[in-house]
Amino acid sequence: MKVNVDTLTMTATPIPRTLQFSLMGARDLSIISTPPPNRYPIQTEVNTLNEDLLKETIEYELNRSGQVFLINNRIQNLPEIELMVHRAVPGVRTAIAHGQMEGDKLEKIIMDYMDYAYDVLICTTIIESGIDIPNANTIIINNAHQFGLSDLHQLRGRVGRSNRKAFCYLLAPPLNTLTSEARRRLQAIENFSDLGSGFNISMQDLDIRGAGNMLGAEQSGFIADLGYETYQKILNEAVQELKDEEFSELYAGEEHATDSEGHQTYVSDCAVESDMELLFTESYVPGSSERMSLYREMDNLESETDIKAFETRLIDRFGPIPKVSVELIEVVRLRRMAKNLGMEKVVLKDNQMICYFVSNRHSIFYQSTAFDGILRYAQNQMKNTKLREQNGKRSLVIKNVENIEKALVQLKLMQ
Repeated sequence: MKVNVDTLTMTATPIPRTLQFSLMGARDLSIISTPPPNRYPIQTEVNTLNEDLLKETIEYELNRSGQVFLINNRIQNLPEIELMVHRAVPGVRTAIAHGQMEGDKLEKIIMDYMDYAYDVLICTTIIESGIDIPNANTIIINNAHQFGLSDLHQLRGRVGRSNRKAFCYLLAPPLNTLTSEARRRLQAIENFSDLGSGFNISMQDLDIRGAGNMLGAEQSGFIADLGYETYQKILNEAVQELKDEEFSELYAGEEHATDSEGHQTYVSDCAVESDMELLFTESYVPGSSERMSLYREMDNLESETDIKAFETRLIDRFGPIPKVSVELIEVVRLRRMAKNLGMEKVVLKDNQMICYFVSNRHSIFYQSTAFDGILRYAQNQMKNTKLREQNGKRSLVIKNVENIEKALVQLKLMQ
């Protein structure tokens, strides 16, 4: 019927695999974080099941003429839960609803509940989606540790659908008896209770459960050996390679990536190798964990403003920056500049610099003004430079580059 079909998926909490596709660029992601007017965050608490809690929460909601959802996902236990509710709050009007009921009977119970014929609806997760009852503003979820994060978020979304303050009570055994994953799920849903926090919950879910099997059984087998970040990097490179080569016609009209300052980039990253001494010394930054934290922070610096702010923070915390650390920071500038010039790798060894260009020979980089500037530089510096191609890789060798400062000067001449 149609060759290209555009698909819009709307979700309160994208599951890890869906979110992962967005984060790696296989799908576009937009976040609607602005709540409707006159809505309040849902107060969320983790507790244990007891009659005192049921009495307090149900009576509070009834006193303000509201209604309560009580979720228990085991159908055979629903009558037992109903008896407990009646013991805690005598005279309360209750109804039971679950998916094994006949359709007409279930519909009548839900409609009667909407007409305020019942105070408490004791049900399974059948109400998880599609139920909009503004008068119900307290939800009690029994055995919440057995639910996934997205399930809990969807269930919590059944209340707080008016301008009244809503409450969500997650009932579970004591936290110290739960598995670490169950504890993290409950803590995440309790902490992220603000309106529009579905994306944060999804990120937690991705962190807890992992991204799942994204490209088939053969693709995800080595993630434990490689580590998550390296796996992500390899996966992103594979997706970009498919875009550039096999599906280049499909993505021909797509704008090329740019960095934080608007410069066009032709490679996803640039690796820098050097035999120079470049580090934060132990005498300058005493703690090893602190040094690792600084290395990670430095790896994420994207603009000159970020680099200068980083240098200012270093001086403020540790004093004047030693030469080996100054040159290490200069590597960040070198890496950014080399990336903008279409270099996948820069090697600084034996007083020379070798710049390796984009591996894909059909890349738009070789028709760009950036590559034209490199060719002009090589023609003007013929005594100290040599263009070469080895094993299908194109590179530029520059002699007499003794330090990072001279390397930066040469790259600036190419711009």
